Amino acid sequence: MGIPGGGPPARERLLASRWGRAAALLVAGALPVLAFPAPGLWWFAYVSLVPWLLLIRTAGTPRRAALDGWIGGTGFVIAMHHWLVPSLHVFIVLLAALLGLLWIPWGVLVSRLLGGTPSARRALAAVVVVPSGWLMIELVRSWEGLGGPWGLLGASQWEVAPALRVASVGGVWLVSLLVLAVNTGVALLVAAPPARRTVSVALVVCALSVAATAAWAPRPETTGAVRIAVVQPGVVEGPGSVGRRLDRGVELTRSLEGRGVDLVVWGESSIGAGAWSSAETARRLADLSRGLGADLLVNVDARQSDGSGRSGIFKSAVLVGARGPTGERYDKMRLVPFGEYVPARSLLGWATSVGRAAGEDRLRGDRQTVMTLPDGAPGLRIGPLVCFETAFPDMSRNLVRDGAQVIVAQSATSTFQESWAPAQHASLGALRAAENGRPMVHATLTGTSAAYGPRGEALSRPLGTDARAAEVYDVPLASGTTLYGRLGDWPVYGALAALAVLLAAEGLRALRRPGPQSPGPPARTAHGSPERPGR
Repeated sequence: MGIPGGGPPARERLLASRWGRAAALLVAGALPVLAFPAPGLWWFAYVSLVPWLLLIRTAGTPRRAALDGWIGGTGFVIAMHHWLVPSLHVFIVLLAALLGLLWIPWGVLVSRLLGGTPSARRALAAVVVVPSGWLMIELVRSWEGLGGPWGLLGASQWEVAPALRVASVGGVWLVSLLVLAVNTGVALLVAAPPARRTVSVALVVCALSVAATAAWAPRPETTGAVRIAVVQPGVVEGPGSVGRRLDRGVELTRSLEGRGVDLVVWGESSIGAGAWSSAETARRLADLSRGLGADLLVNVDARQSDGSGRSGIFKSAVLVGARGPTGERYDKMRLVPFGEYVPARSLLGWATSVGRAAGEDRLRGDRQTVMTLPDGAPGLRIGPLVCFETAFPDMSRNLVRDGAQVIVAQSATSTFQESWAPAQHASLGALRAAENGRPMVHATLTGTSAAYGPRGEALSRPLGTDARAAEVYDVPLASGTTLYGRLGDWPVYGALAALAVLLAAEGLRALRRPGPQSPGPPARTAHGSPERPGR
């Protein structure tokens, strides 16, 4: 309460101020980032959106709600991608403001369902429809051209076993819906006392659904194990860094002799253009493979030609055996905007002068590849991904459907070494493993490298950004198909159906609403006429 006669409380004065409300919305939109690594406050995800929801609820008008959605969305994007600031500088603000536009319809939706005094019926609809609206935002921004699916809210639950079980049923999409439903329910418990009983029942249903999923969803069955090593050379800078990184990778790989490994995985761009064009490099790699009795999966960032004759710079995962490169190669398909190509370069090419945007566009591969090992574990089929391709649920699912027994990711996050990006990137492996019931190995140049079992469980310790080492993981193989692997992105279609039902209900309500009454004929008086009443 405010002081009698002293005006409204400070909080109300702040929110009444245009700039104060905008600042509050930016902060509220940024809060969910605390649920992701490195802070790792996974539990905070379930209440992190409540301040933003409560602010939008007070918007009063659809226009204000739309603005609240946009400002909060801008704060969300800046916080989730803050580690790009050294590369993009002020350009990140422009990108965030553009991506923030995706939250405009969601702001209107939240205001419509949570504003005023929601009835029990409207509150129940909000618990379903508000998360569905958010999922549409995640779906749209998952398009590679908009930066890809980095920071999907469900990804914050990567180390929570029940959430990983939910992911095996409906992917990260279903986990996002669950997190949003809880946030919406908590906001209603705070702001809508008449609907508290209904909302409480809805939250109990959510909890019971998670428990049932954890208990009864199909589990992958272990069928054996392989030993896979990751080689992380660490930060190598200065003149001749490309060659020195290769030398360090060779040295660390030799240290694995006698440890019975089946496959050794190097990070993204572990071999540069000059080294790859040298026959000496192929000989060194073949010698390594023979000495270990294991195959190598290296990664090349060099000008090459692909199978269709295109020539340019590709980022390629290349399998090497005892006789040298086997011919098995995967060219990265989904490139990082600005980092590996500049969208609409004729218009946005100036970004290269204010940040670290790609000076020359990389070329894309045209298909995913499942590779068969010839030596270390003959017949083992691996599915390679490069860098942020691990953020796309469909790519891992496609590899497993094509027969991959192990998903293998190669990455390089050295540009963002001191940020939260390496830990966030590595955590995605747990979700991809749980979604598909297959293990995943994530190898980087400079950390964080990690491995996960077919249920998303961490295998041994990860290699952090301060490590320069080779680590061996005993990776369990698995059989069977998860419900997500079988059914795909069904939560997305469910969310679309929920939104369609809402739109249909709103349309029917508008049709049934009586229109404005036309005025009747003017009243006559005893001494007047319609034209000159009262006379």
